[in-house]
Amino acid sequence: MDYYDAIAEGYAELHKEEQLKKIAIIKKHIQFHEKWLVLDVGCGPYFGDFPGKIIGIDPSFKLLKQAKIPVTQAIGEKLPFKDNAFMAVISVTALQNFTDIEKGLLEIKRVGKEYFALSVLKKSPKIKMIEELVPKLFPVQRIVEEEKDIIFFCRKKRF
Repeated sequence: MDYYDAIAEGYAELHKEEQLKKIAIIKKHIQFHEKWLVLDVGCGPYFGDFPGKIIGIDPSFKLLKQAKIPVTQAIGEKLPFKDNAFMAVISVTALQNFTDIEKGLLEIKRVGKEYFALSVLKKSPKIKMIEELVPKLFPVQRIVEEEKDIIFFCRKKRF
């Protein structure tokens, strides 16, 4: 993640406005609760304002230094949390940066208990693979296309 460390200083200026639009869409489709524990995978400096206790992970140390939530430096493919630890897992425009997307999605599913909001950059060369993988691994409830991303809203099946 050398790229994100290199742009960390100007990241908010480059991406905050577009990230806030995606966060507003996520909040419109998932009713977050104050008691929830929520994981933001690829949180960067974290622009969200979700209710509940939010924990972020990102591989970029320099972006994490800007976050005002509890954070852990980690990659999506190896989440340092217990199974079903989070009521909701969000990932805003980060999936396409994973080295092993399937492994990362399986990790997200493993640590998430119920709700998932996963956005991916439409212009990513990995978009077709992600569009095939997400429905294979998650029960997709809704797909929302916004200007730059596709957002998958999923819920874990109850057994």
